[in-house]
Amino acid sequence: MWVHIQYTLSSSSPSSSHIGISPSLDDPLFLPFGDQNSLLDPQPDSAIRSVEKCKYIFTHFIVIILPCNYPTNPHTPPPPPQMPLLHSHTTTMYGKASFSLIVLISLVFLSLILLSTTDLRSHLSPFLLLSPTPSASPCRLLKVYMYDLPRRFNIAMMMPKESEVDDETPVTEKTLPMWAYRSGLRRQHSVEYWMLASLLYKEGEVGEEGKGNGNGREVVRVSDPGIADVFFVPFFSSLSFNTHGHTMTDPETEVDRQLQVEVVNLLRQSEHWQRSQGRDHVIPMQHPNAFRFLRDEVNASILIVVDFGRYPQSLSNLRKDVVAPYVHVVESYTDDDTSTPFESRRTLLFFRGRTVRKDEGKVRATLGKVLANYSDVRYESSFASDEGIRLSSEGMRSSKFCLHPAGDTPSSCRLFDAIVSHCVPVIVSDHIELPYEDEIDYSQFSIFFSFMEASKPGYMVEQLRQVPKDMWVKMWQRLKEVSHHFEFQYPPKKEDAVDMLWRQVGHKLPVVNLAVHRSRRLKILDWWSQRR
Repeated sequence: MWVHIQYTLSSSSPSSSHIGISPSLDDPLFLPFGDQNSLLDPQPDSAIRSVEKCKYIFTHFIVIILPCNYPTNPHTPPPPPQMPLLHSHTTTMYGKASFSLIVLISLVFLSLILLSTTDLRSHLSPFLLLSPTPSASPCRLLKVYMYDLPRRFNIAMMMPKESEVDDETPVTEKTLPMWAYRSGLRRQHSVEYWMLASLLYKEGEVGEEGKGNGNGREVVRVSDPGIADVFFVPFFSSLSFNTHGHTMTDPETEVDRQLQVEVVNLLRQSEHWQRSQGRDHVIPMQHPNAFRFLRDEVNASILIVVDFGRYPQSLSNLRKDVVAPYVHVVESYTDDDTSTPFESRRTLLFFRGRTVRKDEGKVRATLGKVLANYSDVRYESSFASDEGIRLSSEGMRSSKFCLHPAGDTPSSCRLFDAIVSHCVPVIVSDHIELPYEDEIDYSQFSIFFSFMEASKPGYMVEQLRQVPKDMWVKMWQRLKEVSHHFEFQYPPKKEDAVDMLWRQVGHKLPVVNLAVHRSRRLKILDWWSQRR
């Protein structure tokens, strides 16, 4: 018998939409099976070469089993079918044919998989179930072991000084205080709190077996450090800076320094830290001045940062660390369901905040001059206060675009306030890094200008005015779709901000494991880092 493989090509020409391919690319490919007792052609290499030759262009194929006396010329019609003499003979013939067909299909697929350098799923999508997209949650939960630090390293700093708190007892779900919503600038740097809370939540705990509870979140807390993927250090380094001498000259700054010393000493004594030199430890360091006295002592760990503005590459970088969003300070726009969002937002571009900053934030003073005297642009100077936050929220909800210039560092809370207000962000920050960017395409709901472009008088405003209504509406709709990824909340929910952060930590594990495994076998200083 012969097996005829008819390949169907992708083509824009209707006349060539079904073309047979052979080694000469002119005729269909015929694979002889020999007699009834043979399963393979004695010379299969030609068939494999033919498949190799055409594997880059076919999208699907049809396999047809033909009788042995089918003419080798594909343009000659086959003889009329003959009535079988015996039912048993017919059954045997079709049974062998079916078996031969299964073997051939297996071989063809195997050859394509072994020899292919392209993603065959895109060509065979009608026949294959595609794997989940990269943004889909992995099946394996991230197993986290959390150090039981005394409460003076975390939640005790949230309490009034006169309150009676057992500073030496680790925090539990029952003793976890709720973060005050109106807590000013401290709230925007509270990622460390939400990460701790997510591990204390009762549905996030498991025993030594390390099995999840089916709530769909990315992380699970384990009590056995031997099965942990990473180790979380619940030291509120940002809150420590904001609480103990944030002026950086206050004598109370010594309290912040002493807490850092104690944490580092505790880690150095830990066998978990010693085993990996801290590479598999997760340490929140969100405020630009957090952990400022002893940062170099934890530079191998997975740091949770908002940008890299004040960190040298030797301390923090995209390869090992996780970029977190600020915790937004305006209330989320949950009932933004108007049928005319473009028309109802009458302000073209909105900004409210400090207009005089240092370092990269000097761009704000320049933008203040460039954006003056436009009737549909609001560029207002203000300081953080309850009233200022309220006015910012109103302004964002009534504007099409919200300006996000760099501050003292490349990022600021304003970007995430805009996202949850469904105001299309206009980002002017040349060195900004964004959260979850391997999963979220910010260009779908944000517009970017370089500092040089934004500094040109009239350029940025004119570009924004030319954005078509339908394009803006699509960006507004996309903002509503992604805004839940920037919500910090308790109880935690699937794919909220902290859940996304734990997923990002999981993405760093291959880098962590590579570094740990290499360090165990190196007998000299790591020569790779010395290369030029």
